[in-house]
Amino acid sequence: MKPRSLLAVAVLGLFMLQPVSNLAEASTAKVTKASAKPAPKKAAAKSSTKKKLAAKSAPRKAVSKTRAKPAAKNVQRVAVRMAPAAAATTALMAPSAEADDLPLALDANGLPELGSSAFYVVNPASGEVLLERNATSVVPIASITKLMTAMVVLDAGQSLSEPLTISNGDIDTLKGTGSRLAIGTTLTREEMLHLALMSSENRAASALARHYPGGEQAFIEAMNVKARLLGLWNTRFHDSTGLNPANVSSPRDLAKMVSASASYPLIREFSTAQERYVDVRGRMTRFGNTNGLVKSPEWSISVSKTGYISEAGRCLVMQTWLHQQPVVMVLMDSTGRYTRTADAKRVRKWLEQAAAHRVAAAPIRREG
Repeated sequence: MKPRSLLAVAVLGLFMLQPVSNLAEASTAKVTKASAKPAPKKAAAKSSTKKKLAAKSAPRKAVSKTRAKPAAKNVQRVAVRMAPAAAATTALMAPSAEADDLPLALDANGLPELGSSAFYVVNPASGEVLLERNATSVVPIASITKLMTAMVVLDAGQSLSEPLTISNGDIDTLKGTGSRLAIGTTLTREEMLHLALMSSENRAASALARHYPGGEQAFIEAMNVKARLLGLWNTRFHDSTGLNPANVSSPRDLAKMVSASASYPLIREFSTAQERYVDVRGRMTRFGNTNGLVKSPEWSISVSKTGYISEAGRCLVMQTWLHQQPVVMVLMDSTGRYTRTADAKRVRKWLEQAAAHRVAAAPIRREG
């Protein structure tokens, strides 16, 4: 064949083969597309299934959480020294000591939920128990001890103007707490008593016991004798400060102790005073009350004492007046810095609401 003919045949062959290759590519692309399409559908199906499962499971989790709340709210049955459930603890913690708009959560029995592990609220005039939990449990009482310290000091009839000097024997070697009453500070017995009650000064309480007739051991014995005379059968004292965790009592006993201390005018005055300046080695030093509620005009408090050591938690006892009636509150082992005062506010709010309900439910008397 001629060269031109051979060239023509080659070109013709290439032209005839081109569509075949194009068809192969087209079919391959179709197969690829066909095989690729089901995958997204399955993925979409899986994702939609997952979403449905997630949507179904999400409400179940929410319901389980909602169902768990009543158990956490039932703080009334929490044992002493056991912290409330996390959800309940968060709800019961007060953001600050000045928060008066605290939520008042009630349990199934209509009683307020409190953050204190043990409490006892009573009307000392009528003996009516208004609220209680673990009222007979024997627990460390920390500086609530100082109410008994004050009663023993006043019962002894020693001169309140006698000067007492802080010495090395008043240093806290048990807990290592500090004090602004430096060694060598000399104050009158009346000033020491005031600081022990108002500011919970441990060195002042120690000095009062050391200067008792017979010394500290005689003073501690007198404290326990006084407890027996008052019928405080669950109460024991081992020091005058409350730093020793062996100083124990029950909320019910403490309510009796608060009522007894309310009969001493100086205890009423000193424990509820807002502040006092005393001369500490040539420098006037301010001491304030450890219970911030005494500064509130909304409260009428006649006796107050706070306490804290790690074994006891934060404690608060006081006698206050609500609706012209005396009410003794004993709040032991509160969680958090402000929970004890927040609990006192909750109790007061609950009592006020209960009183309002009683007035609303009272029958109307018609005359004539």
